[in-house]
Amino acid sequence: MSRAGRTKDGRGRLGSRLSGLLVAVGCVLFLGGFAWGAIEYQPYTVPTGSMTPTVHAGDKVLAQRISGADAHRGDVVVFKDPEWGDLPMVKRVVAVGGDTVACCDKQGRMSVDGKPLAEPYIDKTPGGRASTENYSAKVPSGELFMLGDERTTSLDSRVHLQDKQKGAVPRSEVRARVDAIAWPPASMIARPHVFAALPGGVSSPGPLRVMLVAVVAGAVLIFVGAALGPLLARRERPRQATARSGETAGAR
Repeated sequence: MSRAGRTKDGRGRLGSRLSGLLVAVGCVLFLGGFAWGAIEYQPYTVPTGSMTPTVHAGDKVLAQRISGADAHRGDVVVFKDPEWGDLPMVKRVVAVGGDTVACCDKQGRMSVDGKPLAEPYIDKTPGGRASTENYSAKVPSGELFMLGDERTTSLDSRVHLQDKQKGAVPRSEVRARVDAIAWPPASMIARPHVFAALPGGVSSPGPLRVMLVAVVAGAVLIFVGAALGPLLARRERPRQATARSGETAGAR
């Protein structure tokens, strides 16, 4: 009788411990993923349609907090430059300090250091050109040349070419890099490979996917762990009832 009691108690304790472990690990992943995200990312609402079709006016985006030194060509960044206004702006980095950026060649393409670039992410102007007007600029050291993906109406580095910075934005003004659209609908923003062959290449993906996996996995473990305890308890009741019946019959 004592051996049967130990067996039942052992099974009960094992199920309870397993359930508690799953819930504990799930809470660590779930809360840890959210905490990591709060540290790494900042939500923004895109103020204008200048980044159409990549992001639209009113879209809620998640931007990884970065230093301007970490901005690469092709990155969609959030910055605030007094020369451009007092509000945070969202544009794409197309050239960095030392580059010569120009538009447009006979095929209507923008070039960086003489290399024509086919930009798959832009909303081209009428006629299929990458800009409504021709331009050429040497980007000062430590600065970034920014363009909107909607090249017809975007107010970007092209309209600031006569400024002392020749349309460029200091790297120190960059606040974050946009990794995903949170709403509507949720989608990741890929790094454009068109810049990969240029010196420095493109930036590495941020940790957002890892964070989302941690949060989802944590939620699943919490649910499974919470359901496991009652499930094991229900399975144990018939066994306990059978054992008690056997003990009663034996006593008789």
